[in-house]
Parts: sequence; C-alpha cells; structure tokens
Amino acid sequence: MTENPAVTNDVAVSLRARINTDQPHTARIWNYWLGGKDNYEVDRAAGDQIRALHPGIGEYARADRLFLGRAVRHLAGDVGIRQFLDIGTGLPTADNTHEVAQRVAPESRIVYVDNDPLVLAHARALLTSTPEGRTDYLDEDLRNVDAIFEHAAKTLDFGEPVALMLLGVVIFVGDDEDPYGLVRRLVDRLPAGSHLVLSHTVTSPAMPDVDEAVKFWNEHGTPKLTQRTPEDVARFFDGLDLLEPGVVSCSRWRPEHAHGAEPEEVAMFGGVGRKS
Repeated sequence: MTENPAVTNDVAVSLRARINTDQPHTARIWNYWLGGKDNYEVDRAAGDQIRALHPGIGEYARADRLFLGRAVRHLAGDVGIRQFLDIGTGLPTADNTHEVAQRVAPESRIVYVDNDPLVLAHARALLTSTPEGRTDYLDEDLRNVDAIFEHAAKTLDFGEPVALMLLGVVIFVGDDEDPYGLVRRLVDRLPAGSHLVLSHTVTSPAMPDVDEAVKFWNEHGTPKLTQRTPEDVARFFDGLDLLEPGVVSCSRWRPEHAHGAEPEEVAMFGGVGRKS
C-alpha cells in the first residue's frame, strides 16, 4: 500500500512532509527537461548529469508528451472514447490528458492517479475540467489496483470503454513485482472496447548511453528504474489488438507533419492496444 503519514488538518503541511528535496525525483526531473518550473536544484543537477551521459534524454520527454497527445486525439476523435484513466500522471505540464481529450470532446471524464505529493499539490490547482466533463485525482499507487478502481468508479463508468494510460510508469515496477501481471490486472478490469496506451524507455545495443544514464539514476535517484527491451515492452500488449504501427519509438507512432521523413528514433517506445 502507499505509505502516507497521518493526515493533518493542514493538507499543505501533510504534503510538504512527504516531499523529499534532498534526493532527485523522476517526476521533477521530467518536468525540468520539459521546461517546467516544478523542480528543485537537486533535480536540475541530476537532470544535467544524466543529460551529459545521454544528451538526447530530453527528447524522450518531449516525444512521450507528443505521443500522449496523438494517442488521446485518436482515441477521443476517431474511436469515440470518452473516459481516460491516467496512472502515473507526473507533474502537470502543457497538453495533459484531460486538455487534449476535452479539446476533442468536452464531455470527456478523466481520472489521474499518482502517489507523488508534489504532483498531488499541483494537480489540485491545475488539473481542472470543462463544465461538460469531469476531472478527478487519486493519491494512489499503481500497484493498488482494487483501490484505484474503487475510487475511480466515482467518476468513470466501467461499463463503458476506458482508455488506460500508463506512460513512463511501468518502468518503476521491478521484474520481481510481476509487471506483466499487474498490467493484465488493470486491463482485465476494463470492458471490451477499452484501450491500453503504454510507453516505456528501452535498453538497446544501439543506445548504450541510455543504460549508462539509467545506471547513474539508480545510484542517485528515486524511484529506481527497470530497463526493458522493445520486445519486453511489446509483451505488455499480449492479448490485445495492437494498433498500427505497433510498439515503436514514441516519435514514430503516427507522427504528424513528418513530410515523408521518418522522425529520429528515441529510446522511449510506446503503443496502443484495443481490448476485444
């Protein structure tokens, strides 16, 4: 279960008690790479060191964010999905899931799930909704499937298709925690017609500096990361109908304005699968 200290009457005090500013954190570093301001000096220092090991790392963050936008626009616009369960939200930036979805369909309902106290503090202020739709936020861990669905059911109708968003979050689930079983448990709770949108950094002989960056992170940051191959990432979609072009570099998943040239590959791979 999520380990939270006792709730105080002052929510801000309770949240601050859970924020560790002495150790870099992935959500804050990701925010730094995306040009955000919700980070600390320790995060910027670690982010710069990681970027020195792997200069292209900032492109992963941007590619992942653009992949989110294209996937959500497809699901809301072409498929007609009106419900999104975004687990591992991260710090709010531009074009969050609810903004993209409600731009297409204002009545869309979105539930964000994260267990980072800094994310929670910002989510309450920034993750708002259109009058026609609804946006909610759960302070919960990815592994607590029953709790997530129990609380999300107050906003989402799990009798209708849902888009499950797992962007850059399964990398925090170690191999000893049965990551494939965890994703399957989440998907099993969704009705037919639902979709899984998942992205994950990858390890590849063609990108050895990625592994060096991850090694540095696991020695200095939190939470720890587990790298997987592109084939390993594709396994998360077993049993689902994988949409074209399959599990590919996020920069190459249905790119817009490519003008015939294939975008440069990044070590963040993603895909979208449909539950029959």
